[in-house]
Amino acid sequence: MLGAFANAFRTPDLRRKLLFVLMIIVIFRAGSQLPAPGVNVANVQQCIDLAASGDNASLYSLVNLFSGGALLQLTVFALGIMPYITASIILQLLVVVIPRLEALKKEGQAGQTKITQYTR
Repeated sequence: MLGAFANAFRTPDLRRKLLFVLMIIVIFRAGSQLPAPGVNVANVQQCIDLAASGDNASLYSLVNLFSGGALLQLTVFALGIMPYITASIILQLLVVVIPRLEALKKEGQAGQTKITQYTR
């Protein structure tokens, strides 16, 4: 088993891919522990303790299970894709209100690319 693992690291292309996967796992684990900006960790912990002992403890346990423990901790990666979706919706609404964005939309592909860049 260890010989196969050592052989995998001898191939440069496979080694690069394995290191990339390991790096992504480390980044994900770090983002799952880092609280979202503006979150008071002490207040969140107090709410979690109340939820774990209340009538709806099984519901919160289920939510915590499906999120890998990150949702009830309000971590950066628990946000998921919601900030991007919200920004996209807000920008689509602003296109109607702000003339410069409306002009960008009418420019075609180049303008749409610029709006997508603003959204990201």
